[in-house]
Amino acid sequence: MAFAPLHLDTPLVRTASDYSASGKPLWLKLDALQPSGSFKLRGVGRLCQHEVENGAREIFCASGGNAGIAAAYAGRALGVPVTIVVPETTAADVRQTIAATGANVLVNGAVFDEANAHAVELARSRKASYVHPFDHPLLWDGHATLIDEVVARGAEFDCVVTSVGGGGLLAGIVAGLKRNGLSDVPVIAVETEGAASLHESLKANKRITLPAITSIATSLGARQVAQHVFDLPKRHPIESVLVSDADAVAACLKFADAQRILVEPACGAALAVADVHAGLLARFDNPLIEVCGGIGVSLEKLRLWKEKFL
Repeated sequence: MAFAPLHLDTPLVRTASDYSASGKPLWLKLDALQPSGSFKLRGVGRLCQHEVENGAREIFCASGGNAGIAAAYAGRALGVPVTIVVPETTAADVRQTIAATGANVLVNGAVFDEANAHAVELARSRKASYVHPFDHPLLWDGHATLIDEVVARGAEFDCVVTSVGGGGLLAGIVAGLKRNGLSDVPVIAVETEGAASLHESLKANKRITLPAITSIATSLGARQVAQHVFDLPKRHPIESVLVSDADAVAACLKFADAQRILVEPACGAALAVADVHAGLLARFDNPLIEVCGGIGVSLEKLRLWKEKFL
């Protein structure tokens, strides 16, 4: 039985050239408007569908939040029970949102790595399916659909800006560019200081594990990127850049005022590039920014972040 995709073809909007310090009009792919609140539904939905098509009757996933709610949404749509294992760092309101979407939520481990190991073991013991939040080819295939949609609109773009956590979105964007004959289009991979597992790995020329995540952009909080993602710059033009937590929060507030949409600092990191690294974007004519979204945001959180950082 084949299922229709669970994700939406999200709006693509263009800013005025004076929106950012780059002086360039920006294409914004609004994946914050996915039913799950983030781009994660593209890949997680694709992988969950594959598992159910192949006989899965129960799904386990580890997540700090966004992959979890995407899996919960997918499980509800597909009619299979889903258990999400979150680390202790996942905020109570995020846990509640995942549970309200229909999943069983378990808390295990101080960091994602420990929650993930527990999810893998639970799935094995129950002979259930395990869905990884960022490291699987079908996830990347699902995330690649965002590039398919932009190309289908006829929008011309000459670089893609994206936030990076574990790297599943970056892998999907590169896959989407390749399958649309755009392998020469560079990707600007953005992380916050304190959650820069890709940046530090590329600098060290080996895949490293961060000792801790110290950024407020907890959705970028994979202490180690997937091996496939670490290897991508050898095959595709990728530039790794950093922004501060303050930069990310400022970009969230600016975006909320302009588009009337709330996004997490993890998403604000990508939006911040047009101001923080304006010279980098000024090299291009039509940058595309993936507005990846995220459920870990509220008006109250934005107010608190503004007080702390700005």
